[in-house]
Order: sequence, then C-alpha cells, then structure tokens
Amino acid sequence: MQQMINLNIDGKYVKVPQGSTILDAARKLGIDIPTLCHLNLEGTPMVNQAASCRICVVEVKGRRNLAPACATPVAEGMEVHTHTIRVLHARRMVLELLLSDHPKDCLGCAKAGNCELQDLAERFCFRENRFEGADFSQSHYVKDVSPALIRDMDKCIMCRRCETMCNKVQTVGALSGINRGFNAVVAPAFEMPLEESVCTFCGQCAAVCPTGALVERDYSWDVIEALADPDKVVVVQTAPAVRAALGEEFGYEPGTLVTGKMAAALRVLGFDHVFDTDFAADLTIMEEASEFLDRLTRHLQGDTSVRLPILTSCCPAWVKFFEHQYPDMLDVPSTAKSPQQMFGAIAKSYFAEQLDIPREKMVVVSVMPCLAKKYEAGRDEFSVDGNRDVDISITTRELAHMIRRANIDFRALPDEDFDRPLGESTGAAVIFGATGGVIEAAVRSAAEWATGKPLESVDFTALRGLEGCRSAKVPVGDLTLHIGIAHGLGNARKLLDSIRSGEVEPFHAIEIMACPGGCIGGGGQPYHHGHMEIIKKRMEAIYREDAGKPIRKSHENPYIKKLYEEYLGKPLGEKSHHLLHTHYFKRHRI
Repeated sequence: MQQMINLNIDGKYVKVPQGSTILDAARKLGIDIPTLCHLNLEGTPMVNQAASCRICVVEVKGRRNLAPACATPVAEGMEVHTHTIRVLHARRMVLELLLSDHPKDCLGCAKAGNCELQDLAERFCFRENRFEGADFSQSHYVKDVSPALIRDMDKCIMCRRCETMCNKVQTVGALSGINRGFNAVVAPAFEMPLEESVCTFCGQCAAVCPTGALVERDYSWDVIEALADPDKVVVVQTAPAVRAALGEEFGYEPGTLVTGKMAAALRVLGFDHVFDTDFAADLTIMEEASEFLDRLTRHLQGDTSVRLPILTSCCPAWVKFFEHQYPDMLDVPSTAKSPQQMFGAIAKSYFAEQLDIPREKMVVVSVMPCLAKKYEAGRDEFSVDGNRDVDISITTRELAHMIRRANIDFRALPDEDFDRPLGESTGAAVIFGATGGVIEAAVRSAAEWATGKPLESVDFTALRGLEGCRSAKVPVGDLTLHIGIAHGLGNARKLLDSIRSGEVEPFHAIEIMACPGGCIGGGGQPYHHGHMEIIKKRMEAIYREDAGKPIRKSHENPYIKKLYEEYLGKPLGEKSHHLLHTHYFKRHRI
C-alpha cells in the first residue's frame, strides 16, 4: 500500500502519495502556483521537471532557500507558503531576468496569445524591467527556417521542454542543450539546421514550447495568394483530426465536431472545390489492406521472402523516423502513400482530367493536424516534373487564423457538406485521426475480403485506447491476427526493438503514429498546454463521427468504387501502383 504524506500549504491540510511534489499537492488543493518550464503530459513520458525557470518557487518552513515546487518532493509535516512577500519578490526577479534577454516583438510573434511567458507577464502586471539593457546585451542566434518548423532561439528560455519531448518521449535525439552562459541554447548537434538533422518534423517540440522559440512555418498567406489568382483552380482537403479540434479555436468545448461549419468556412474563404482527406483515407485502405492481404496470403503459403509485420505508412514523421533509425527495415512498411499524398496525386490526375485542365493550373491545399505534412508535401518523389502533388500544407491553427482574418463568424455558419467526388467518405476513414484507427479501418476491409462474409460488427474496440504501446488479437475467419499499435515515436522504438530481439510474439501488422493519441494530438492542432483530457475528448469525437456515418467500411464507398472502375483499375494494379505507392530512403543518423 502506497504511503501517504500529510502537509500544510497556505494553512490548508492535504494528504498526497509519497513521491508527489509540492506542486502536485498544491494543485490537489486548488492552489495555483505559476509554472513555466514544468509540464506533465499525463499518460505519456513527457514530464519536464528541469526546475530551470524558478517561477514556481515557494517558501518551506525550516528551509533557508526557496524551493522549486515542481521538483521538490513533499515530506511529512511540511509547511509551505506560496505567496509570501519573499516568494513574490523572487518570482518578479526571475520574470524580469527572463524578459531582459527576450525579444520585444510580441505583436508580431506567432505565439502571441498562446505564449506562457506573455501570460505570466500579464499575471504579474509586468510594465517595466529594472534589468533592461542595450540590444547588444541580449543573446542572438541565427534563425533556423525549415519547411515545417522555425527555430527562433532568441525567444528560448531554456525550459528544456523540447529537449525532453525530443529525447525522452520521441527518442529522436535531434535537440540537446549546448554551449555555456549567454551562448547556451537548445539545438541539433553541431548547431546544424533542423532540415539536415534527424528531426522528423513531428512538431511535438512546438506543441510544448511555452514561447515563440519553436513554431510552425506559416503558409496561410501563400494560400491567400493562390485564392486570389484567377488563373488557378484551388482545391482543399481536410484531414480527419481537424474537424475534432478546429472548434476549440472558436470557443467550442474540446471534442466538439465542426465538420459542417469547417466546410462552409472553406467555401466562404474562396476555395473552388472543398474536399475531404477522408476520401483518400478510404483509398489508402483499398491499397494498404490489399497489400497486407497479399503479403499475408503469400506468407501462409510458405513464401519466405515476404516481410511481416507490415507497418502502416500514413504518418510522415514516422516514415522519416524509420528512414533514419531503421534503414535495414525499409522494405517492411507498406508502400502506400499517405492519404494527403494520395489525394494530391488523384486530384492532379483524375480530377484535373475531369475538369479538362493541366495539373499545373491546379493548386492543392491540405489542412492537416501535423507539421510533418509540410515536409512530406515537399519530398521530391511526390511531384511530377517539379510540380507538387500537394502544393501547400497548412495546420489546423493556420486555418483558424485564416478564418478570423477573413472576419468570418464561424459559429454562425450553417453546416454544409463536402463536394463530390473527392468529398465522400466512410466511418473507416474518419478514425484515421486517432491512434489505432488506421489498422482498425484496414481490418474492417481485409476481414471481409479474406472471409467473403460481411462483418457482424465493425467496431474492433480491442484496437482502441491511449496506451502508448499495445497489442490485440483479432479473429478473422480461421486465422487470428496479431496486431501491434504504438503512438509516440519512443513507443514505436520500443515495439520495433522488441520485434528485432524476438522478445514478443510475431505480429502480422503494426500501426504507428508519431504524435500522442495519433493525429488528434498532432503538432499543428490547437495548443493543449499539457491537458491530456483534451486529447481524450478529441478521440471520442472521432469515434462519434464514425458511428454516425451511413457507410463504415472503406471498400463500400461508392465514389471509391467508381474511381477504380473508371480510372485506376484495381488495387495494386499498374496505374494505382504508379499513382498511389512510393518508396523509402536510407538517411544518416547524425
């Protein structure tokens, strides 16, 4: 039985488990101690207790120095004071010192309104700084601009959240603290640009950064320029997870589905065709499930050349991760492109032909929950003669900025549907937004194809949940499929390493997503500020939309059937392989 500790905070008594911090105990009492470097994303290894900022200092009776509440364990009979004059002076001093070495461009900062340092300055009624120095006294670093992320280390407060996320949670190892004193900074090895490092562009560093030191690269004005060009046909696609989070930017409760209002807003913005990435998710299942069945059948027939388990390939951050970290396994993942890239390829071939326009006249814009999609859209293999399949990828946050910028009253918009033919989708497609959703969607189709019988239930609940690394056994006819699921790249590494070592029973298929919770927790979603409950509510919304769909299996989408009949032929056929499949590259590990 866990030992409980009794302590007194601001005259209130509380009992907490041994090992808890003063901050944990204070929050149990409803006492708000300000924090900046601390972050605990419950349910994940993301616990940053660097105690580097010292904003959370408190006074502990009998202790000479002030204690950081986020990293000081409780003790029996401890007496804590969180708002004495000494504590308030210390916090003010810390804040002044942080701001003395921070740029003053808050009005133009991408994080304005979402900056935790800015919030603290307002909370402390910060109006002037006793330590204000000349510009040359501040730290200055070269701004690092990549296709997906911008690192502006002049705004870094050395909280080390990004380092914890990158190294402990994602195990990518792209960021670490280097140099000393005023030259200290969190950066890739040898201060190389992110684009040349092992960074996967998952964006989780930006999701947890408290300031504007790490933000997405904003392409929203590029979209506006395309919309203003009369010679361009601008097509937009929206990912499944976007509809479950966009409403948060407009005052809706987390988990509120705004699918119809989102489609309406995109039309008001001026897009010529408003489509759904979910259509391409159904298309992905047609190819990926067919590939899985083909490998599985040949394996059961004794073909020793077949590589199992098959790994899903929808997540570009995961793809770049295994290209760097597991180059010996490049023939294991499915060769199917992600839904974003499948959509772009079909839009600029099949749909462009229907409109009787050259692909160069079409601009394909994607709205994604993910920063890695920006990187993915620019990969050389996803273009034809230099013309990208997906021209511009923006995040959920960027779309919200565009809607506000256009003075659109989002909440007053009517619910509208997506356009056809690339806007029709099934419930199997929408669950791509949650961890476990891709493999569940694949099983729904693969099971019916393998047995030739309709499923009694399409809800494979054993594949759902938020456990970081999990497995399930799913009966399909006479065969029991062993399926592995991981979300978060650190969990992916654990799963793959266990397969390599032979520690686990062999899997038939594995789904991996880079971000906590899957795409619903993507680096381009509205900031959750460490509240895992928001991720859970988004997941519930995804499954609600699935349950409400009249068609819930990808292979029953009538527009997908029509696409194969009129244009692609069959899954894994010559034309579909040319348009919908890709290959991978061995990358360095510096």
